[in-house]
Amino acid sequence: MDVHLYIQNGQTVYEPVALDSVTWETKRKGEAGKCSFTLLPDSRLKIEEGNAIRVDVGSQPVFFGFIFERSWNSNGQVKVTAYDQLRYLKNKDSYNYEAKTATEVIRMIAGDFLLNVGELEDTGYVIESRNMKDKTLFDIILDALDLTMIYTGNMFVFYDDVGKLALKNITNMKLGITVNDQTAQDYDFKISIDQNTYNQIKLYQDNEHTKKRDVFMTKHTENINKWGILQFNESVDKGVSGQEVAERYLAMYNQPIRSLSVKNAFGDIRVRAGCLLPVFLDVREMQLQNYLLIEAVTHKIDQGIHTMDLTLKGAGINA
Repeated sequence: MDVHLYIQNGQTVYEPVALDSVTWETKRKGEAGKCSFTLLPDSRLKIEEGNAIRVDVGSQPVFFGFIFERSWNSNGQVKVTAYDQLRYLKNKDSYNYEAKTATEVIRMIAGDFLLNVGELEDTGYVIESRNMKDKTLFDIILDALDLTMIYTGNMFVFYDDVGKLALKNITNMKLGITVNDQTAQDYDFKISIDQNTYNQIKLYQDNEHTKKRDVFMTKHTENINKWGILQFNESVDKGVSGQEVAERYLAMYNQPIRSLSVKNAFGDIRVRAGCLLPVFLDVREMQLQNYLLIEAVTHKIDQGIHTMDLTLKGAGINA
């Protein structure tokens, strides 16, 4: 598996050779794609922060981004770290918008910050109004996508596709790459109620007419008896059905989180965070035969050998 690096500084394009491995990492939510590699000292190589970089695996481009960091060791070798354009969504700003879908919010922000846009699927759900003050651009976009998921049940994956912003319904992100005992020889499986598990939902809404706070609650008594009270507490916007939102939150969060980490699986450049993979594994307490959501993936190509580490989660993992 040949890897080709291209770095552009001004009008000059370099094609350096990495010293050892090239890694490419993606996470499903709130993080830019990241590419790292180490170069040998070369007086002819003139690169700096902000330079564009493209990585091809074989003849297939898999990453396009910009150099954000360089570091040197005592031998003069330089480690280069680049991020795709999602890195610019760490910028903070304030947005007050009305009657927009999450897709339109992404287009609005991309236009304001000169980001390149590719294929963005229509999320459909129109957000009545939102006042986002001093938030990262990531937070503003993910807030719109979270609202869409709460009110429609549809999850969308937002990512950078080799230099262009992309948005896809998760149902269109399925891959036919099976994770089983042969492809995942080293894995860790975990069940936890320590984070993002709630069996009691308490939402509140300030009532402008009564000048009081309306409270909306729902709970799952059986799981409270087993786990104790694990409460989620949050405000909801005016005009929103608080009780309906509370019931949807309970349906989403009233379950243990099951996660699977796979080390050194056979690499495939089609695999990125947000994709769904079919998993067939026998673990201690259950047999997994589901599509699982990739929360994070790190690709590593070293001397032509391509492997990947995967973190998988999702409702499908719950038996």
